Amino acid sequence: MKYIYAVLLLHDMGKEINEENLVKIFEALGEKPDEAKIKSIVASLEEVNIEEVIEKAAVAPVAAAPVAAAAPTEEVKEEKVEEKKEEEKKEEEEEEAFEGLSALFG
Repeated sequence: MKYIYAVLLLHDMGKEINEENLVKIFEALGEKPDEAKIKSIVASLEEVNIEEVIEKAAVAPVAAAPVAAAAPTEEVKEEKVEEKKEEEKKEEEEEEAFEGLSALFG
């Protein structure tokens, strides 16, 4: 992602997106850039209109706002309680899985 951010920064500043400018950004931040990634990104962006891509990404379909519903019934309340219990159970299982993974590295 940091390489994409660097490309967007160069674009926003009106600078040419090339290997030299990308390397300068990373060196200014005290980080050693991955030359292969930089070459790949520059090559893949040669025919891309970045402004057009940004505009398309910014225009996302908007869903209609939900209509206000009447007060929830007991069934809906019970379903929410059950959903909450299921979520808590999933979270516990995930935590257990991560604990097992941490044993491998710690």
